[in-house]
Parts: sequence; C-alpha cells; structure tokens
Amino acid sequence: MVHIKKGELTQEEKELLEIIGKGTVQETRTLLANKNVRVNCLDENGMTPLMHAAYKGKLDICKLLLRHGADVNCHQHKYGYTALMFAALSGNKDIVWVMLEGGAETDIVNTVGRTAAQMAAFVGQHDCVTVINNFFPRERLDYYTKPQGLDKEPKLPPKLAGPLHKIITTTNLHPVKIVMLINENPLLTEEAALSKCYRVMDLICEKCMKQKDMNEVLAMKMHYISCIFQKCINFVKDRENKLDTLIKSLLKGRATDGFPVYQEKIIRESIRKFPYCEATLLQQLVRSIAPVEIGSEPTAFSVLNQAITGQVGFVDVEFCTTCGEKGASKRCSVCKMVIYCDQTCQKTHWFAHKKICKNLKDIYEKQQLEAAREKSQEENDAKLDVNSNCVNEEQPHAETGTSQEDSSQEDSNTKDSVEGGKECLQSDAELECIQDSPAGPQTSEE
Repeated sequence: MVHIKKGELTQEEKELLEIIGKGTVQETRTLLANKNVRVNCLDENGMTPLMHAAYKGKLDICKLLLRHGADVNCHQHKYGYTALMFAALSGNKDIVWVMLEGGAETDIVNTVGRTAAQMAAFVGQHDCVTVINNFFPRERLDYYTKPQGLDKEPKLPPKLAGPLHKIITTTNLHPVKIVMLINENPLLTEEAALSKCYRVMDLICEKCMKQKDMNEVLAMKMHYISCIFQKCINFVKDRENKLDTLIKSLLKGRATDGFPVYQEKIIRESIRKFPYCEATLLQQLVRSIAPVEIGSEPTAFSVLNQAITGQVGFVDVEFCTTCGEKGASKRCSVCKMVIYCDQTCQKTHWFAHKKICKNLKDIYEKQQLEAAREKSQEENDAKLDVNSNCVNEEQPHAETGTSQEDSSQEDSNTKDSVEGGKECLQSDAELECIQDSPAGPQTSEE
C-alpha cells in the first residue's frame, strides 16, 4: 500500500473535500473518477474523505466512498479517530450501521483510549451506542449455514439466516417484540426451525465467552434471545394458538397494578441460567436484580436492557407499553397513562389494560387537578409578591405593621384569587369520556 502523507492534496482532492460538505453525490462521483483523486487522501489533520462524509452526515456519499475502496479503519487522524468514531459523533445511526457493515472495527481506540461507542456515549449519542453494541456481522451467522467438519447438514438452514440475523441485530430486546418478530415470519414459527435457531445462538454464546477477546455483552444477548426462543418452542408444542398465547402471557398483569409478573420471571430466569458463572456482567446483573422485589423498580428488563444496549431502562412516555419500541406517541384516549406504537399494539394489550384503565384514569385526573392547583397557587404567590414590592417602593419609610382596613382588603384579594383558582380547576377537570368497546379505546396522538 502506498504511503499517503498528511496535507499533500492535489487540487482535485481539495475540491472533493469541499464537495463532500456542500455538494451532491453526482459531483462526488465525477471527482472520484479523476485519476488525480485518491479515495484515501489525507488532509492536514489526517482526515480522509470518508471521515469528512461520516462527520457531516452524508450517508449516500459514505456508501459511494466505500464502494470506491475507502479504508473504513484508517487510523491516521492526529487524535486517532476513525470513520466510525466520526459517524458516532455525528449522531447518524444509519451511517454508523454502514460503517459497521463496511468492516469498521469497534475496538479501535483514539489517543485518549476511547472506542467509538464510548465517544458516542460521552457526547450523548445513545442511539449510535446501541447500534454499535448490537452489531453482529451477517458473515458470522453464515458460517453456520454450511456443513462443518464431519457434519452432513448445516446447523442452520440458509433460509433461516436472514430472519434470525434480523432478530439478533435488533436494538429492542423487549421479550414481546422478539416474539412478535418470530411470529411475523412463517419460516421461524415451526418447532424444528426454532430449535435450530436456539442451538445456533447457544453456540455463538459459547464462542463469545471462549474466544481470545471475550465478549460478555454479546454472549449475554445471545443467551437471552435463545431463552426467548426456548419459550416459543414450548408454546408451539403445547398450545393451540401458538405464539399469540405466549404474547398474552407476557403482557398479562397482576390484578393490583397490572405489573407483568410472568414477563419479569422469564427475564430473571434467563439471567439465572447464564452458564458462565464467572462472568463479570452476570455478577453485576445479579447484584442489581436480586435484592429487588418483583413489581418494584428497577425491573429485570430495564437492568438487562441497559447492560446490553447501553439504553436507560423504560420511560413510560417514550416506549410502547406492549412491545417496548422507542418513540411511541399514541396514548390511550381514556386514561392517558399508557402509550403505544399504533392500534395493533393497543389492541394486543387491551385484554390486560382494560382491567386497570379506569383506575389509571382516576390517577391521571388527580394529577391534572394537583398540577392545576399548584399552578394557581404559584400565580397567587406571584401576585402577592408584586403587590408587596409596589407598596415597599411607594412607602419606603412606612412602619412594619398594617392597618385593619389594609388587612381586610388583602383577605378580600386572596379570597377572589382562590375562587378564581377553583374555577380554573373545574375547567381543567373536564376530561373526555369514551364509551368502552371490545377493541378498547382509540389511541390518540401525543
């Protein structure tokens, strides 16, 4: 490979760097065809065109540069940054994914010892952290689609590789979401297919723990997903409705507060069954979960999810109550307390939610009344402060005491303010009431 010096750019290469920031894909393609343009040229800071495109969020140009042979792991930047690090800093998770698919190494560190995932976490780009931590090259799965050694048959039929890879690389580890992904693909819903996938994930877990660079996080993720597959196998065997029954079991809440006890127990069981007791990650999970009673915070899923993906656990206003998908925005139109991706998730959860919907509605109304009361009190306090300041400014030498007439006037003002606050509370307390239906209330936009 020809050694490229920093800052020694041809005029065409300088134009390329300018176009990456302001130009189009077509202009970039035209310049890359020029013999005076080296795709891995370095500017004065050691940045390649690919690094520039990654940092500036140019997804299509990144793809184009990679097709032209851009070195995704170039490490000549003066602070040791790679294209993946710049992509992570940009906050564009699609570009991060493209870099990973292009062969970007995730364990390269910069001059202060930070990896791309650590840099993304440091600047608050948590979606990029999640993508990096959950990336699993398709090639590693394809290995099991070919007979190995004395085997006559592959451990994983090639037709199952794609659907399984989609599940392995998902950033949503909610058990209901994983079962939904299995259920939506007919190739995975048969007992034989589930069993093969289950065995392959166990093999990947073992390899992650026994390889030279041990990867406990990926091993735990493979083990956890394999446990969900095992539950699917049991339900496919024993239940007529197959995986729909498992989804309902995972969502069923206890009578007192709707907490999904079965779901919590399955996740705790999967952690407990992790076969490598010496793993540091396992010990951390056990210390975090064991003292917590079922139904209390933090839940087993929130702890496991944060350990594997780097995401902070469930926040009701951001995640779907049914499948845990981030960015859900449709609330139950009655209680306003639960949130869904769409009506499909709302209908799936309705059998469990309808038992506590009215109770949650009462809680919501109380919260609204309390918020209105606090707002009214703040406004009254602000008015009193303004009146007090005006009196002090006009009569700087007045005596501390007040006359009986002034006191009566103040009581009258306060009474008027309180009455006004009551009227405000009555107005805010008028909430929409929607008639119950078998499919549940309609969801409303946030």
